Order: sequence, then C-alpha cells, then structure tokens
Amino acid sequence: MNHAPLLLFGIFAALSTSWFGLVVWPQLQLGQLQPVEIEETGQIYPSARSGLAQQGADVYRANNCAACHTQQVRPGADIARGWGARRTVAQDYLFDTPVMLGSSRIGPDLANIGARQIDDNWHLLHLYKPRLVVENSVMPSYRFLFTKRAIGAKPSLDALKLPDVEAKRIEGYEMVPKADALALVAYLRSLRSDAPLFEAPLPTKPKPATLSAPSTNSPAKK
Repeated sequence: MNHAPLLLFGIFAALSTSWFGLVVWPQLQLGQLQPVEIEETGQIYPSARSGLAQQGADVYRANNCAACHTQQVRPGADIARGWGARRTVAQDYLFDTPVMLGSSRIGPDLANIGARQIDDNWHLLHLYKPRLVVENSVMPSYRFLFTKRAIGAKPSLDALKLPDVEAKRIEGYEMVPKADALALVAYLRSLRSDAPLFEAPLPTKPKPATLSAPSTNSPAKK
C-alpha cells in the first residue's frame, strides 16, 4: 500500500496548523487593538510618541540596548522589585515597531522607567558615566553621545549638571549632550506602563495596619 499521499497530507496538516496557531490566531486576537480611554483619568492609552522620542527609539535600537534591558514586566517578583507598576500586556506595545522586548536582564527592566525616573539630567548622567548615579553599575559609558568643550564666558544652558567631583576632574570644560543623547532620553521618558488596564489592573496597596485602642478594662499599673 502506498502511504506517500497520507504522509504528505500529515505534513501539510501539521504545517498548516502551526502556521494558523503562530500567525493567524494571534493576528485575530491582537491585530485590531486600539488605544483605550482610562476611566479614572480620561487619558487615552497608549498615546503616540513624540517625534523626538521616535528618533530616540532608533538610537536605542542602534546601540543594542535591548541586549541588556527588557521592556516586559512579568507578574510577581518583578513588580515587587519596583520595575513596573503592573505586568505588561500587548496593549502597551501598540505604537512600537519593532517591539524591543529584550531577553536578558543585565540591567533593570525599562518598561516603566519614564514614570520611575523623571529627571532628564539623571538620564543624561547615566549615559555619560553610569556610576555617577548608580553605584557599582556595570553599564558601559556612552561618552560618544556627548561633546566636551571649553566653557565660554558662562556655561551652556544645555550642559550636563555634573557632580562636584566630576566637574573638578574636567575643570574648565563642560559636557554637552548631542542630539542622539537628547532623543534617547526622550524615548526613555516615554516608556510608561502605569495606566490601569482591564486585563492588567494596578495592584492594590495593602491598607496600613491600625493599632487597636488599649482596653479600658485592663488593670492600672502601679
């Protein structure tokens, strides 16, 4: 008996089922996602990134930042460590093309860094020399994103605000962020996943314990 047709049919069925499960079904589930309105605030989430932040996404990708940082908070321990306000879901990546989830957490997760750290100068210092703001950081310096130049009659308004020790080390000079550095910081500031969603609500904070009033029937101390 010739089993070739049956074998070919089995191979075709297996490939078709796999393709449907990996390509068609996710598209049917997630392909029509749209921004939603958050009832508590009236905010539309997610909102499209500014042009500068979009440029920063290109800088992030070009420097392979996703090799050391993820943008995906899983339930449980990661939230407890303060990396994200809640777990991440597909809605969070609606305007990301491509999505840079990352797979190795050599550095902290960046899914909600825009809400955790709102100081632009902190981000710039972190890029210039990470150990200025994070003790024992293993992140490399992105010194090439800055221009070192002699201070004129007065410092530039956009120059880095360096700690005193570092400022003395380059006395007479200033570090000015290049356009790519400013764009990258704008992108990092745009990474926020702190809006409560139906499928990923914000965790409720436990109520502080209240001290019970002392009993009036307890014997008085002598």
